[in-house]
Amino acid sequence: MENMINIYLYTRYERFWHWFQMVVIVILLITGLEIHGVFTLFGFERAVWLHNTLGITWLVAFAFFVFWVFTSGEWRQYVPTTRKMFAMIRYYSYGIFKGESHPVPKRKEAKHNPLQRLVYLSLAAFLLPVQMVSGMLYWGYNSWESWGITSLSLQWVAVVHMAGAFAILSFIIVHVYMTTTGHTITAHIKAMISGWESVPSDATIEDWEKKAKRPEFVVQ
Repeated sequence: MENMINIYLYTRYERFWHWFQMVVIVILLITGLEIHGVFTLFGFERAVWLHNTLGITWLVAFAFFVFWVFTSGEWRQYVPTTRKMFAMIRYYSYGIFKGESHPVPKRKEAKHNPLQRLVYLSLAAFLLPVQMVSGMLYWGYNSWESWGITSLSLQWVAVVHMAGAFAILSFIIVHVYMTTTGHTITAHIKAMISGWESVPSDATIEDWEKKAKRPEFVVQ
């Protein structure tokens, strides 16, 4: 196994946003399936109330996330690139099972590898906005006429919203699996809790990134 060193990678806000969004999405998926009659857990009326309330909460929180991404400069983390794209595909399909080194170790200025950048950008710029817009249309169906919407089909809005939900569920399943692909099975999860990520010690590490002090004394 490679020698590893800890670097401070994820700020408090990033960690909060990650876990907050996870809880919201899971409850939205559960209540959405209950509304469609798949099972009974909260009861239909409570499930509808929870789904609508959390949907609006997620929309507001997402707006703050977009604001943070652009004002903090973190938008650079999502710029797609083809550099080492095929190396990452080979690694995940073959190299990881042979114990090969990760071709794109995480760094403060490059937290996501090329495949992650493509997936996260698609998620944040397309799938989540489509899901939120379709959800708002579904929620405001009785106001369509006053909004000037006359030719839209509620059935198609429902189909798009449900398809988006299953796409997000698929992402979650893959994402949970990918959290186990660190140098230990829990390394990535621990990093998203503490903010400290282990990377190969032969990577170029800035002095301020090294775990020389306790996390609470690091400017975030």
